[in-house]
Amino acid sequence: MRADFETITVARHDDHILLVTLNRPAASNALNTRMGLDLVEVFETFSVDLAGLRAVVITGSGDKAFCAGGDLKERNGMTDAEWQSQHLIFERMARALMACSVPLIAAVNGAAYGGGCEIAAASDFVYAASHARFALTEVTLGIMPGAGGTQNLARAVGERRAKELILSGLPFSAAEAEAWGLVNRVVEPAGLLEATMTTARRIAANGPIAVRQAKQAIHRGLQMSVSDGMAFEIEAYNRLVPTADRREGVLAFNEKRKPVFRGE
Repeated sequence: MRADFETITVARHDDHILLVTLNRPAASNALNTRMGLDLVEVFETFSVDLAGLRAVVITGSGDKAFCAGGDLKERNGMTDAEWQSQHLIFERMARALMACSVPLIAAVNGAAYGGGCEIAAASDFVYAASHARFALTEVTLGIMPGAGGTQNLARAVGERRAKELILSGLPFSAAEAEAWGLVNRVVEPAGLLEATMTTARRIAANGPIAVRQAKQAIHRGLQMSVSDGMAFEIEAYNRLVPTADRREGVLAFNEKRKPVFRGE
């Protein structure tokens, strides 16, 4: 994976964790066409080559904004065709984030409005700075969420709460987001990234195939009946039985040492 992106930075930590930073601080890390393409390139790469990655953390540059949503300055004056062409990129970006086969954790370090809130909601779970604010404000602009917002927010907070937030465009705090189920943990700003990375490291130390299979079983199972979800879970489980990691995990337990998982 290349490292010279225009609107994001990517940095590898502890061999198995990738930190992706939305990096347009002068524009509150707003999502423009280039950022959409940069995120598509990074996350679609994972569908063919994980390069040993076991977790991804996504955050924003600075301490004021995670992502302020779509860049309305860039969008000003776009023709309908140009708008729809750009939105196809954002749709592809959202699908790439949601399809990430390793755990994706959002570290929301500030305002997460519009597309920024959608990026957070598309992640597997979210840690947020105490001063972070969230909103899906699209209806105030005469549009609606179109990068998974109506689907992922509703699955996180429930239908009634999602309707209230999306139809009103009201902002809400990190504490409210935690109480309603969008955010897993609220952290003081100075400790946000370290808290998120600590969890990412814990995930990365576990069996990587097991983590990927468990993630898929949870996500896909919730879209099925309980009986179909159980069947999917068993298929995912059976994939782990013949792995070297499964044997290493049991051996390490009996030898009273930490397992060394290789993803095999």
